[in-house]
Amino acid sequence: MAKDTIALIDHLQWTEPRQLHVVGVSMGGMIAQELALMIPERIASLTLASTAARLVNTVGYWENLRNRINMLEDVKDRMFSQSWLDAPDDYGEFPTNGDRFAAMELKKRQDVEGFTRKGFICQALAAGWHHKSPEQLRELADKVGRQRIQVLHGTADKMITLPHGETLARELGEEEGVTKIIVQGRAHVLHLEELDMYHKALEDMIERVEKLE
Repeated sequence: MAKDTIALIDHLQWTEPRQLHVVGVSMGGMIAQELALMIPERIASLTLASTAARLVNTVGYWENLRNRINMLEDVKDRMFSQSWLDAPDDYGEFPTNGDRFAAMELKKRQDVEGFTRKGFICQALAAGWHHKSPEQLRELADKVGRQRIQVLHGTADKMITLPHGETLARELGEEEGVTKIIVQGRAHVLHLEELDMYHKALEDMIERVEKLE
């Protein structure tokens, strides 16, 4: 998928050094790590949110995979914090944020061709196989530049738990310039639960790296 992304941005002629502000969430953050290793000189900034260098579990690979597949049934509770789900709908169309998300999920699952169980399983497999070693993360950070990298993670993330984000930030070089933002009480989808904070983090990063040029 990182190669597909490179093919797209090459087609768009986004090929200049330090031109790309890359934001990757969850599995997208895993793809963003691959992308940054492939074309580090083109990365202006790299934001990795709710993601991991590698998934770590204590129950074994296949049981962990089954657990991830079963998330299809309880995705709302695993993706979001309860306080956000119970809050009034941000867009005013439903009683709560949870009701709006449930309606979106229902509509999506009615698309039996675009949203298949096979596709969900393949996504779970791809995320499970993603693995970046500490050495690879050091190489990534050396080539991209640690001041250009930030890691965001919520303390209530049930999909990819907080220790994954802390490990990612540490191995990229938190003490050497990588920015780590930990969001208290928030879960996996930070860009919905804390939209203003999320936008500010991106704006601040872009402002910082522009001063580096």
